Amino acid sequence: MITNDITGALQLLVVGMITVFLVLLIVIYLGKLLIWAVNKWAPEEAVANKGSKAANAVAAIDATTKAIIDATVSQITGGKGRANKITKL
Repeated sequence: MITNDITGALQLLVVGMITVFLVLLIVIYLGKLLIWAVNKWAPEEAVANKGSKAANAVAAIDATTKAIIDATVSQITGGKGRANKITKL
């Protein structure tokens, strides 16, 4: 009687684990298919003049704003931190 219960439980365990494994494989391959399809039919737009955009972002931050950010970082970190790069989001 106990052997039948254990056997049934183990069979249920194995069937459940195999089912979960197969469902996860389906999810993985459908995800890969979706990524492939999006990359094929909707490619990433080319960024024009990447360097000029960075130059505009740096120019957009004036000296007063930079001084305020530097003072804030210095105060928060106790003088140990430093703002190396400031970009506008």
